Amino acid sequence: MSETIQLTYLFDPLCGWCYGASPAIGKLMQQDEIEVTIIPTGLFAGAGAFPMNAGFAAHAWEADQRIAKLTGQVFSEAYRKNVLESGTGQIDSGPATLALTSVRLTAPEREFEALKAIQRARYVEGRDNGDPAVIADILAELGLNEAAERFAAPDEELRASNAGRIEAAQAELHRFGAPGVPTLIAGEGQDARLVNSSALYGSADELIAGLRAA
Repeated sequence: MSETIQLTYLFDPLCGWCYGASPAIGKLMQQDEIEVTIIPTGLFAGAGAFPMNAGFAAHAWEADQRIAKLTGQVFSEAYRKNVLESGTGQIDSGPATLALTSVRLTAPEREFEALKAIQRARYVEGRDNGDPAVIADILAELGLNEAAERFAAPDEELRASNAGRIEAAQAELHRFGAPGVPTLIAGEGQDARLVNSSALYGSADELIAGLRAA
């Protein structure tokens, strides 16, 4: 019987490159001998949040076109008009990150599903997933009622768990000197190593074969 491959995926729910990596991460999670733990880094949360502006919008759209060519992921006109060019809204992954931690505490097997729905809301449906009301709607649409209730009225456990996850993710980024997200780490403890992030945008089958061969 083959040994389980442990992977840690560090991401931010408002990161376009992480959205681009989602198909590969989803494929990894479908493999019986691969176990993926996903941890949000809080990149655009708290002090990392800022108001949407024209400069960031132009930069983001340019990067999004590169991601789309590499991965086939959709960045819609609704996203461009309603999110990037709206002149309103925040680049703030705090609400989405808190919601994902709420899902982790109440229905952990559905956290990646929730992340994909949060990404789809932004990049395909053109909804501002930096808005807590939008995030609340997404949880309700998924039928994640317990997570939605906790997200609406965060208790001490949820806040502490969320802060702890962000701290752990930041520590891993620092430990490996990772330039940002998405970051994929293979193995645990002293044997852990970074996986080249470019592998997340190519053939998922090649990525899986490389992990099995390592």
